[in-house]
Amino acid sequence: MSSTLNENINPKLLSPLTLAFVGDGIYDLLVRHYLVGMGQRPVGELNKIKVKLVNCKSQAHFAKELLPVLSEEELSIFKRGRNASPKCTPKNGTVGDYHSATGLEALFGYLYLKGDNHRLQQLFSVIIKNLSISE
Repeated sequence: MSSTLNENINPKLLSPLTLAFVGDGIYDLLVRHYLVGMGQRPVGELNKIKVKLVNCKSQAHFAKELLPVLSEEELSIFKRGRNASPKCTPKNGTVGDYHSATGLEALFGYLYLKGDNHRLQQLFSVIIKNLSISE
């Protein structure tokens, strides 16, 4: 993953919801990459597992796991995303889950746009460390 498409983007100047917009795609891609790396599985099965990992309830849970390992800067970005006021409401999960998931996505978007792919991988490793995938 490389954010060299537009090196003129300063993630510090973007709104938390814009960061979350980018982070949503980055998080989804990390999950897909992880699942494909687990070995051959039918695409339908991969998608079912992905849906379990890419939703506001799961992302809120993963955000709580990440909080203890975040730097001050990362925690600040997470809180900006969590405290943002999105215009939509969650279909599945609570409003609190939705806000925490938005914080996680904002953090992932920020790190990606900052070009810190190593840190993205570190944080994603924390998420998948205790993950049990079974279908």
